[in-house]
Amino acid sequence: MNDAINQPLPKAYGAIVEETQRLGFTMPSDIQTCALLRTLAASKPAGKFLELGTGSGLSTAWILDGMDNASTLVSFDHDDALLAIAGKYLGHDQRLSLVRSDGADWVHENEGQSFDFIFADTWHGKYLLLDEVLAMLHPGGLYIVDDMLPQSNWPEGHPEKAFAFIDQLESRDDLWIVKQHWATGMIIGVKRC
Repeated sequence: MNDAINQPLPKAYGAIVEETQRLGFTMPSDIQTCALLRTLAASKPAGKFLELGTGSGLSTAWILDGMDNASTLVSFDHDDALLAIAGKYLGHDQRLSLVRSDGADWVHENEGQSFDFIFADTWHGKYLLLDEVLAMLHPGGLYIVDDMLPQSNWPEGHPEKAFAFIDQLESRDDLWIVKQHWATGMIIGVKRC
């Protein structure tokens, strides 16, 4: 067994990768993370999905690929250039709502919504406003984060922030989590019933 992805890539994935590289964006989700997102998305038929941090749409493409036709995905980001790439290749998908918003603004404006699957790929919902975002997760819902292993692009002081976040997740009594020393470092949580 190895980490090779031996299944079809989402149709738009290659074009999104090329445009992301041309733009010089250095923090996209890696392909192993994306493949896991697709697999987990397939476990939530007719699900409500949330992605905090669209980026250029790389992980968005994989989540959409795993979703059924009755599911919906809300994905937001504050970067117009990155959202333009996601919109160009994925904006036609009726299941997807791409939103340009600051993370804190979006979370505060959408308190009371609930989701079956949350991929927190930005500071909000991970290092900021964790309680508010986890309150949006249905019982049995999936909470997923990546980039938990040390990265070359981490700013000074970030390792301590990551360790504190992990400690915070492990101390919660409303979430079962598993940490995976794989890809860029994954944590998958399930909201306890």
